[in-house]
Amino acid sequence: MGAVGSPRTLAEVYRRFAEDDGGASPLNRRVAVAVSQSSAALRAVEGAPARKRRPPMILAALHDLALAGRAPALADAYAAGDGDAAARAAVDTLTAMADAVVSIVTGRQLRAEETGRATVLYPAIAQAAQRVGANAIGLIDIGCSAGLNLTVDRVGLTYGNGQVLGDVASPVQQSASIVGDRPLPELALPEVVARIGIDRDPMDVTDPDDARWLRACLAPDRPEQLARLDAEVALAASGPPVLLQGILPAMLPAAIARVPTHAVPVITSTWALSRLPLEGRRLFLDALDEAAGDRPVAWVSAEGVGVAPTIPTLGDRRASGHSIIGLATVDRAGRHSEALGRCWSRGRLLSWLAG
Repeated sequence: MGAVGSPRTLAEVYRRFAEDDGGASPLNRRVAVAVSQSSAALRAVEGAPARKRRPPMILAALHDLALAGRAPALADAYAAGDGDAAARAAVDTLTAMADAVVSIVTGRQLRAEETGRATVLYPAIAQAAQRVGANAIGLIDIGCSAGLNLTVDRVGLTYGNGQVLGDVASPVQQSASIVGDRPLPELALPEVVARIGIDRDPMDVTDPDDARWLRACLAPDRPEQLARLDAEVALAASGPPVLLQGILPAMLPAAIARVPTHAVPVITSTWALSRLPLEGRRLFLDALDEAAGDRPVAWVSAEGVGVAPTIPTLGDRRASGHSIIGLATVDRAGRHSEALGRCWSRGRLLSWLAG
């Protein structure tokens, strides 16, 4: 969707959001309808940069104000699950606090679907460690956001075929369904001696404002999602990663240099490389090759079909609705790339293919 222009166009955008949201959040749908019907609220939204006027971003800003205690009527309506009260309070908040809303959306990026990726990453990282014979690894997550992927060794995982991996006593438990009859590798992760994230705008889970914004990006009437995020943020905050602000591939050498020499750097990318142009992905591969001059390096990916360079596509078509779980290992002998499996819905459903 391009930039939104006139109030009429903006009203249509909010109406369509309410119609197309599929019932995922009745509160957000009701608020979107109210905004579409209020000329004052639409004028407030127009004060935001064009690409920050979309419903998910404005709704997150309203949620953030409620969570911060700056919009108590809206917070009460959210807590009560009262759609009519939330609609009225949201319009009032937008009208009275337009500058605050604009300030929030101007300085923030939408952060959604942050949780649950360990179901894919754990078996793939374990496979990578086995391939290179690693006794210790350093995790480097690309597009890390809040670094929640970097706790992959500290979560418990349950799969639809009955397999259980990871830490069964962890406060964070994730699950995924399995397609097919091939089991996941029954491998434990080696010791993780470094946790490093790279992002244009990393989120610090120990910063109350950043942690609140992560929560604000979820719908206020989804308590299970909010509780899961809270648990993952608390786990990450108990051993926060090193966060490097910058872009690929420029930041990769600095990240790899932070991994102790006795450990194998394992880079992870989950739906992050699509943000890079094709040339940027090629430069990322060059950086991997250069890093492998002194020790092996592994790269685990969960990306759309054809997005991760050198990872086989298994004959699947691009934009086919699923992603390929890939593994590339690089050492002095060269690079070996393979497809470990497929996954859907950001790791909630996966099919393991590797032997």
